[in-house]
Amino acid sequence: MHMQDDFPLLLSTLYDNAVWQYPQQEIVSVEADRSIHRTTYAETDVRLRRLATALADKLGTEIGDAIGTFAWNNHRHHELYWALANTGRVCHTLNIRLFPDQLEYVVNHGEDKVIFVDPDLAPLLAPMIPKLTTVEQVVIMGPTAEGSGIDGAIAYEDLIADVEPLAEWPMLDERSPMMYCYTSGTTGNPKGVAYTQRSTYLHTISNLAANPIGTADNVLPVVPMFHAAAWGYPFMAVTVGAKLTYPGPDLSGAGLVNLFVNEGVTFSAGVPTVWLGIQQYLEANPEVDISNITYLFCGGSAVPRSMIDWFAKNAHVRVVQGWGMTETNPVAAAATLKPWMDDWSWEDQLDVLETAGRPIPGLQVKIVDENWDALPHDGEAFGELLIRGPWIAAEYLNDPRSSDSFVDGWLRTGDVCKITPDGYVRITDRAKDVIKSGGEWISSLDIENEIMGHPDVAEATVVGLKHAKWQERPAAFIVRKEGSDVTADAIKEFLDGRIASWWMPDEIVFIDAIPKTGTGKFDKKVVRAEYENLLME
Repeated sequence: MHMQDDFPLLLSTLYDNAVWQYPQQEIVSVEADRSIHRTTYAETDVRLRRLATALADKLGTEIGDAIGTFAWNNHRHHELYWALANTGRVCHTLNIRLFPDQLEYVVNHGEDKVIFVDPDLAPLLAPMIPKLTTVEQVVIMGPTAEGSGIDGAIAYEDLIADVEPLAEWPMLDERSPMMYCYTSGTTGNPKGVAYTQRSTYLHTISNLAANPIGTADNVLPVVPMFHAAAWGYPFMAVTVGAKLTYPGPDLSGAGLVNLFVNEGVTFSAGVPTVWLGIQQYLEANPEVDISNITYLFCGGSAVPRSMIDWFAKNAHVRVVQGWGMTETNPVAAAATLKPWMDDWSWEDQLDVLETAGRPIPGLQVKIVDENWDALPHDGEAFGELLIRGPWIAAEYLNDPRSSDSFVDGWLRTGDVCKITPDGYVRITDRAKDVIKSGGEWISSLDIENEIMGHPDVAEATVVGLKHAKWQERPAAFIVRKEGSDVTADAIKEFLDGRIASWWMPDEIVFIDAIPKTGTGKFDKKVVRAEYENLLME
């Protein structure tokens, strides 16, 4: 028996089905001026088919060409996602929070031919233009290019105004790249990962099967479209015909909560710092009801147990922790309960919900020791997490560092983990962040999560610093909640009995803000560098 096994897995087939079946479904977008733009799948389809024609006829781009986007989460960025994927161009999402030298590197390394930029972000891009060696044209994502500060730039609306919509999407190689995503570059230059038609298709379908959203949902991706494809949610939402709400540049607690309430958002995804900001807004405005949300998906860094608990008890919203990397396309695990766990006590459920979750079906994981020997999934043994599967990267884009991360068909994640008999991955620490004190390991994440449970703490990070006797010792850096005067002694008293006594931070330092990476994670390397001799004095 023979099936159509060679029919390619293309995103355009998912897209066409959605537009055909859900033409009236809404796409809402917050613009740079904070106005609300409303459109539908059908109206968007006409615009992005015009964009597809303009990409070839006006901009001279071809299948395989990289097209940069320097933009917020909005309806024009949405149009670019789909028009580029459906025509075989490569959408190269540029992280607006990268340092200029890193941004210049990724544009030149990706060989971007055109860059689309939001009007309010054009001043950030303009000084770099002379150094972007492959860029031939800049398009301002708005009605006019005037005032952009970029010579020769053209306006998005002019670009698509007088062309015929492309009638039919080309038949592409499913293994061809459709998006370049670069790591945030915590050390050295960022590393590029090429998402393919096939990998993104499989990521979309498998994640929808594991953690379903449907036509009745309203999906608001807070995670930026310039970071790891907004975790794939623009593709997932369209595939099932869900309403999409894009927040634009306003990621404040007030701005997001207003969208949650006014647009009837049922699902949202973002990093822990975003949800902590919303928690603080809701604490200050307890009359606001966001219980229309089914769950908040949270990833990028460890989710504090206390935050999961707070949202469940005070906002009646489930926070689901997910795990993934740029290299995993990116969502690879989610901490959802199994049916028989519904009768467990809340504290026992929290033990599960605070893990990195179970691998999405289709992926395989294991943990290994320093000799590369596999360790048991007994919830006790811990080692480096390895992962493989059909949407996991096999190499970095034209980068000699690939051999450091991809070994024998597995991706080395750099996470130190335990895996429970039930299949839940519990991340102990990043390999580079685990603290070795007197020959024993200390988990910085576990200490952080406990500190975050203190009612007067807004944010906290823990790093290992040089110590004359013990090699390394933990130090905690804490941002107090507004109006709080909590002391170091009060924090230590709170931690007493919650962590091992020898894990107690040697120093607790209160700071105004914790440095963050371009993707919103705590930037521990900056903290370490600034305070490297704190425990040597």
